[in-house]
Amino acid sequence: MDEPRDELKANEAERADAPDFDALVPPEDAVRGERTRDDFLDAVLTLDSPATAGDVAELAGHGVDAAREYLEWFERMGVVTKATDSPATYERNQEYLDWRRVQRLRREYTTEELLDLLEEESEHLAALRREFDVDAPTDVSIARHAEATDRSVEAVWERLTAWQTARRRVALLERALAAESGDAADRRSAV
Repeated sequence: MDEPRDELKANEAERADAPDFDALVPPEDAVRGERTRDDFLDAVLTLDSPATAGDVAELAGHGVDAAREYLEWFERMGVVTKATDSPATYERNQEYLDWRRVQRLRREYTTEELLDLLEEESEHLAALRREFDVDAPTDVSIARHAEATDRSVEAVWERLTAWQTARRRVALLERALAAESGDAADRRSAV
């Protein structure tokens, strides 16, 4: 490493006032959200099964009391639902998150753009149905299909995951278009 230029070096007075490195914010805290709410929101969005306030507090890196307060607030907002009372457990409300995605699609895309996206995703779905020769990704045994097609289990799993993603996209696009046409925004998809 090259020696810094003289004007960049600390003088005697500056060296006497050396920083207290132990008092500096740890790097893991420096990259976290600026707001506690964001930390808790990030934590609840990762939930895939009911979790206690303690579980959410650990995920968010904050205290249990704060977790309880935010979970109660998120429940009122619809972001989570209470799964059990004793102990109180909460789970992510996927319906609410889907509704938010539909609203975002409606806000960011025109009807024509939504139709184009729907057509593209529908074609992708049809191709995946033909590839696996079944109606739904849940009808495929990953290991058996990998063996039968001489593909890796990982490759089959990735294609099935892509299929599930395409199905979710089609459902969201159909809901956004239904909302555009004045139908109920929470109408179920045909997939």
